[in-house]
Amino acid sequence: MAQKSNYTEENIRSLDWKEHIRMRPGMYIGKLGDGSSPDDGIYILLKEVLDNSIDEFVMGAGKTIEISIQGNKVIVRDFGRGIPLGKVVDVVSKMNTGGKYDSRAFKKSVGLNGVGTKAVNALSSFFRVESTRDNKSASAEFEQGNLTNEELLKDTTRRKGTKVSFVPDDGIFKNYKYRSEYVVKMLKNYVYLNPGLTIMFNGEKYYSENGLKDLLSENINEADMLYPIIHIKGDDIEVAITHSKTQYSEEYHSFVNGQNTTQGGTHLTAYREALVKTIREFYGKNYEPSDIRKSIVTAISIKVMEPVFESQTKTKLGSTDMGGNLPTVRTYVNDFLKRQLDNYLHKNPDTAESIQRKILQAERERKELSGIRKLAKDRAKKASLHNKKLRDCRVHFGDTKNERNLETTLFITEGDSASGSITKSRDVNTQAVFSLKGKPLNCYGLSKKIVYENEEFNLLQAALNIEESLEDLRYNNVVIATDADVDGMHIRLLLITFFLQFFPEVIKEGHLYILQTPLFRVRNKKETIYCYSEQERRDAIEKLKPKPEITRFKGLGEISPDEFVHFIGDDIRLDPIMLDDNMSIEELLSFYMGKNTPDRQEFIINNLKVELDLVEEQHENE
Repeated sequence: MAQKSNYTEENIRSLDWKEHIRMRPGMYIGKLGDGSSPDDGIYILLKEVLDNSIDEFVMGAGKTIEISIQGNKVIVRDFGRGIPLGKVVDVVSKMNTGGKYDSRAFKKSVGLNGVGTKAVNALSSFFRVESTRDNKSASAEFEQGNLTNEELLKDTTRRKGTKVSFVPDDGIFKNYKYRSEYVVKMLKNYVYLNPGLTIMFNGEKYYSENGLKDLLSENINEADMLYPIIHIKGDDIEVAITHSKTQYSEEYHSFVNGQNTTQGGTHLTAYREALVKTIREFYGKNYEPSDIRKSIVTAISIKVMEPVFESQTKTKLGSTDMGGNLPTVRTYVNDFLKRQLDNYLHKNPDTAESIQRKILQAERERKELSGIRKLAKDRAKKASLHNKKLRDCRVHFGDTKNERNLETTLFITEGDSASGSITKSRDVNTQAVFSLKGKPLNCYGLSKKIVYENEEFNLLQAALNIEESLEDLRYNNVVIATDADVDGMHIRLLLITFFLQFFPEVIKEGHLYILQTPLFRVRNKKETIYCYSEQERRDAIEKLKPKPEITRFKGLGEISPDEFVHFIGDDIRLDPIMLDDNMSIEELLSFYMGKNTPDRQEFIINNLKVELDLVEEQHENE
């Protein structure tokens, strides 16, 4: 029988704003992370500050934003109107305080709830805000949300605007670092959505004249486009569309008021429906929705009065109305597409013909694969996917799926011993394990048919739930966990090839990672240090002298569950898989997985020499 506990007035506790944010940061910025994922907290902090500067630009104040990230210190400077000088402290430290509650000042703002900069302030070990307007300035400095210094009105010759500097608190964000690739992608989205805006990041300039057309050009190689990008705009909506010649699944980029809604929402649902309806009516054919949208690469941006998002991180729109005197989101998007896309197709018959050929090709492929798909699904059921190949997490078995989906991780492991260690040491609430049987097939150059015919690929696809669209991806983080040896490297390469060949958006959207596990354990009677590199090993030996015990981990199966828990918990180290902007996917696959060429031979020889040098150095030290 459960022991009763007293529940009195003494159990009731009131937290001030900064204590609540620091105690429950996930409510305000989503997951914490260490910077290895684009939706980790340190990027949300940057975004929250940037959103205020973007809103200034949208309101016609300030065409340039300057950003600097040096180490862990972030500085964002805009040239907007500046915070009213008498309210500089209040707007960054008092909840429910801000100018965006007045829709006359911020009609289509992203940050409507006045929480963003307060969260940045509370979660930073150093935070400074300075506002300049009317040749006067005021500033304030904080530590973990506590005011440490305030400078009232001072005369100045500086340009008007707001400057925010902050350092994320390393007591909350463990072992974090900013990755410029993620920052740059965020900034590019901002300039695509705000033509005419210039963002300077560490001296580099980012600017766009063509909006979402530039975004699509960035995300799909011109040679892979089935037809030139369709680019149509309205007062509060912008759309860009093309189809890929080689990509199998659908790829969407959706935005609301300049916010990248990575989880979609009412506007994306309406857009996908409107695409199907418009295409059907234009061709007078009742095509299957999946055939119409197969291989589509598209972006939509809308502006909504006082948008309602499903979380503070604003990744999914919940609003059903556009606001003001405008109709519902669904009606607005449908009417726009019916009018503008239909007009475009009538005026561009070559594009219309290309789209119809693509639809008919998708229809033929779907019918050819229908029997194979049915057999594949039957095999998946017989394999007892959720009990044998996949050890799922509890998030997918309750009402918390939407709330905690950003925290979910699937580890793809090799062999029973490795999967057993991870399974025993994982967080069963958010971490799942998929066990590979042997080496995957090299699928470069093969058709989608192989995904259904190959047991491993079929079951992996089913586990991830990505057959039709990335929108249904069951795990936010997909982590390849293999041994750090030749076989392990080969398996990594084969799995990356699988995603690049059939589901490149998993990589494009920052969901695929490599798990880093320690190469060495260095310990004495008092302390144990896990080392991920030769340099860390040398540093540990120096620290724990004299002559500590040194263990070289040769495989994941050698690491006990009691130790593994350290490597997939708060201190997990993930290396994100990122695409090289200078090479198309086809070029990447051809170089690494295609026929042997002199260029690849030279690449292998050069990298093999580096590896041999490291091994030789290790033997000398031992």
